[in-house]
Amino acid sequence: MKQRQIFITAFDKKRLDELIAVARAFGEHVRDDLDDLAEELGRANVVEPTEVPANVVTMNSKVILHDLHTSEDVTYVLVFPNEADVSSGAISVLAPIGTAILGYREGDSVEWPVPAGIRQIRIEKVLYQPEAAGDFDR
Repeated sequence: MKQRQIFITAFDKKRLDELIAVARAFGEHVRDDLDDLAEELGRANVVEPTEVPANVVTMNSKVILHDLHTSEDVTYVLVFPNEADVSSGAISVLAPIGTAILGYREGDSVEWPVPAGIRQIRIEKVLYQPEAAGDFDR
């Protein structure tokens, strides 16, 4: 699948770069989740919070995802690892699905490898995005 342009706010990029640095400094240096996130950040279009399109998944966004294989819809909030709680729908940006949706827009289809093959989802709707709501410190 062709990679689409993704957007990251300067505020989120700074916090995510710090997360990667701390995790590498205090944990294992070779971690696929950190490498995947760093790769996504490296190719992102970094914008100011006031300039990010309202239909882009940013940190703390609440989104509806549609599984293209099962036709199920799920709602998640994209959070930092310390706030993750899958049972309440809060997924970590370091989880494969979290890294996969960061920076993409409503209507984008995203795929990523899982042990059973390739998983495909479509971002149906961004229900809440902090920047669009004027919550620039989230």
